Amino acid sequence: MARIVIIGAGMAGLAAAARLGTLGHRVTVCEAAPTYGGMVGRYERGGFAFDTGPGVLNLPAVYRDLALKSGREPLEQLVDLVPVEPESRHLFPDGTDLVLPNASRGGVAKALDTAFSTGSGDRWGEVMNRGRAVWEATRRPLMEEPLPEGRLADPYPRPPRRGPAKWLPRGSYTLGDVARRELGDHPGLTALLTEYATRFGLGPDAPAGATVLAYMEQSFGVWYVRGGIRALADAVFRRCEQRGAEFRFDTRVAGVLTAGGRACGVLTADGERIEADLVLSSSPDPGLGWQKPGSGLGRVRVLLALRGARPEGTVHRTVVHAENAGWEMEALLHEDSVPEGPTVQVLRPDDPSLVPDADHEAVTLTVTCGVREGDDLDAYAGHLLDHLAKSGLDLRERVLWREVRSTPWVPVPSLAGGTLNPPNGTGVPGLYRIGGGAHPGGGLARVGMSASITAGLIGPA
Repeated sequence: MARIVIIGAGMAGLAAAARLGTLGHRVTVCEAAPTYGGMVGRYERGGFAFDTGPGVLNLPAVYRDLALKSGREPLEQLVDLVPVEPESRHLFPDGTDLVLPNASRGGVAKALDTAFSTGSGDRWGEVMNRGRAVWEATRRPLMEEPLPEGRLADPYPRPPRRGPAKWLPRGSYTLGDVARRELGDHPGLTALLTEYATRFGLGPDAPAGATVLAYMEQSFGVWYVRGGIRALADAVFRRCEQRGAEFRFDTRVAGVLTAGGRACGVLTADGERIEADLVLSSSPDPGLGWQKPGSGLGRVRVLLALRGARPEGTVHRTVVHAENAGWEMEALLHEDSVPEGPTVQVLRPDDPSLVPDADHEAVTLTVTCGVREGDDLDAYAGHLLDHLAKSGLDLRERVLWREVRSTPWVPVPSLAGGTLNPPNGTGVPGLYRIGGGAHPGGGLARVGMSASITAGLIGPA
């Protein structure tokens, strides 16, 4: 049995504690905040409740595996997990209104042909087939196994070049190239493709293999947890307690202790030494030179308490697309460069537990953009509501109150040919990295996998 200290009780720390406790280790989790969950937070006021982090779940197989490996029961016995159907509604600047089914390639193709033009579904399907090739080539090294040594080439299968262009040197092939060469710069298809990357702060210079983000979501589906995604954190926390993990909240770790070149515990901000055989950190330690990779952008979330019932037929997730086909990532939040119409994700879950009664609705707006201290976030929230109104989604007269939250960092997924997050091993024996800033990167599924990979590196007691 090893004594293990985990720094941070976010989803990676919780998943790691559950797995390592199941393997027979003695686990202590130190968390600077007064509660667990990290970015998977919850805000409650006046009978309304909101997720302050992710609002939907992709690749639930990661947490299904966690539930089975740590307790031999399906995830569906721990949380009320339901598919989001339809998967999303998309509103484009030209007035096009597109509704996509969940996890149905054929249904998506039909919807694209109807909304845009005949043949749009086939063109999109060809790109998704190439995204599948990327998934098959990178699933294990970039999702399920320790990060391999060396840079991974982008496995995106480029379409053949014709004419004089075939004699030109082959440079890098980007998401922008996919939009131009394979989607014909179609504004709607381009916006649809790039929205998946925009969520992570990625732009047109991202490797073409970033198409895997769209492929994964459209192939494996989008899911919601009744009560909000915070309910998933609650379930994993309960599993940690069942497996004997000790939690120390309001305990900030100031540094990792070493002896003989090996991690041997942590030092808290209060000067307490907690000895350990192994340390897992979801927070970079400056002394190790570990800095979280990211795009330099953050997220703004506007939590809206609305009067009036949720209209019948309302889609769970609506994406209002930017004026410039999704390439707005260089436009920041600040006064001198406010995007005229940013890409906004609007979440409107049909969940009675989030509202005081049936005559109210809880809505969350999310934008990926530049955020810095001193920005007038409330004014920006008003700008977003005006933008939605121009797109045909006017919520302004129904707003009882709003709360604006921001995060300064968007964790990015590891991408072949692009950003690779630091490996889970640090080079310091006994010290490991987990979480969105480590391999395999950001998003609920990936931080869960960082815990799974690291627990595999440590092994049973």
